[in-house]
Amino acid sequence: MSARRSLQGQVAVVTGAARGVGELLARKLSARGAKVALVGLEPEELKRVSERLPTGSAHWYADVTDAKAMARVAEEVVERFGAVDIVCANAGVAQGGPFLDSEETAWRRVIEVNLLGSVTTARAFLPALTASRGYLLQIASLAAIAPAPMMTAYCASKSGVEAFAHSLRAEVGHRGVRVGVGYLSWTDTDMVRGADQDEVMRELRQRLPWPAGRTYPLGPAVDRLVAGIERRSAHVYAQWWLRGMQSVRGYLPMLIHAVGQREMRRAEPRLAATRKERGGLVGEGGAADERARTAGTGDALDTADTQRHQ
Repeated sequence: MSARRSLQGQVAVVTGAARGVGELLARKLSARGAKVALVGLEPEELKRVSERLPTGSAHWYADVTDAKAMARVAEEVVERFGAVDIVCANAGVAQGGPFLDSEETAWRRVIEVNLLGSVTTARAFLPALTASRGYLLQIASLAAIAPAPMMTAYCASKSGVEAFAHSLRAEVGHRGVRVGVGYLSWTDTDMVRGADQDEVMRELRQRLPWPAGRTYPLGPAVDRLVAGIERRSAHVYAQWWLRGMQSVRGYLPMLIHAVGQREMRRAEPRLAATRKERGGLVGEGGAADERARTAGTGDALDTADTQRHQ
């Protein structure tokens, strides 16, 4: 295990920083002395988080899937802070329910934000990370290790970012850039609480075998992520037992198939009855993403400079 590095004076970028994992990650990085650049789609929430940080901070309103906007954000962060040492590609949304009942726009948006948004974030900030010999932490999920039914878009996106980060690590390592993958199980965030509003999905999750079925507190999970950042770890596990899942992941598709088809057969009548109630993206973060898209990406991004707070 690598020794921890001091974060004092380091410059960290956190996407999806308005709430949940991103917000607490920004707060804990700042508490350890890092200057923090927050990126997201909720300017008032970003401002609230930024103003409460004890170290230098600024926030940018930007859609991580917009390459031009993210390139501009990267330039402005370097201009504001002088460098970028750490990037946490955390922004993400989720949508649940049977694939055939899913809203196609919402399904595609999960892929766009979670996978393509992470790629866009990496592309924008890699020049700065190369200059500083920095560290990129890509937030993935248990969903990348154990893809489960009723989560096709989310599992596909998180499996994708895991593979992307592994590939990128080998590509940029000789330049001094370290790349890590952060794995989280069900953690107490707006996204998970939003998913739990679907009664069938909540029950299916609760029937998962221990320890995968419980919701874990946010604080200890983010503490583990921060420790991984300090060590610039290749793999960071927000819950202790996730490390052990890596050694058995080759057997998981067969197990998930056996258990999944039994549970889906059991849940199918209730799923059919609640089909019309199932909507788009879940949680407050999902609602913010939908509001931004409804307002129009062009109009929103034109306000990026005025929404920035330093």
